[in-house]
Amino acid sequence: MENLTASLFSALTPNQVIDYGTRLMIIFLITPLHEFAHAWMATKQGDDTPRLQGRLTLNPLAHVDLLGSLCLLLGGFGWGKPVQVNPLRFKQYRKGMMLTAAAGPISNLIVGLVGMILYKTTSYIGIYADLSYRAAVIFGWLTLIFYYFTIINLGLAVFNLIPVPPLDGSKIFSYFAGRKYDEFMYRYQTAIAIAFIFVIATPILQTPLGFLRGLIFNLMDKLTFFVDLIAKAVIG
Repeated sequence: MENLTASLFSALTPNQVIDYGTRLMIIFLITPLHEFAHAWMATKQGDDTPRLQGRLTLNPLAHVDLLGSLCLLLGGFGWGKPVQVNPLRFKQYRKGMMLTAAAGPISNLIVGLVGMILYKTTSYIGIYADLSYRAAVIFGWLTLIFYYFTIINLGLAVFNLIPVPPLDGSKIFSYFAGRKYDEFMYRYQTAIAIAFIFVIATPILQTPLGFLRGLIFNLMDKLTFFVDLIAKAVIG
């Protein structure tokens, strides 16, 4: 077993090791946060189903989905175990569904923003601070880790916003599109599900999702301008 593990690691570049290690961190830390956000918002909207089912927790065992985790580990896009809700208990049915669905991607965007701050901070320290060689190497790896951490979180947010069931985007889009969208999705749900599975299994989505992820990354780069100002003030 040790030889097999050593062989697997030797076949990967250092950047790939960091990438996959970060994905594992996402699976066991951020996926639970994403699903907890759904559960928390559903509870706030009046439905205690997630709490009764033990989903109002950050425990990874309550949220990690095996297939979704494998897709995230191998493909960069994945999902956790869906949080079950009873929308009839919501104070406002459609608004409650939309807010509960939106809570997940929003949590990824918030964590991605934190990742961007850490990425830029460690990058500035690693480049401009008077560090020993070992410390500079450590900050270099930290910068790479926070970069992947940010990119993956933004990718998950974009992926989950696709307006196709069972992704969060379908419930968000339904709130604004109205009942005709719901009727269309219900009528053709089987065909849509098959088509979506086919699309996920191919690299078709990589280019458009990567483009949107890049736009959000650039936006967050601008939103964290204060990190650049502080760094320039300290360096200058």
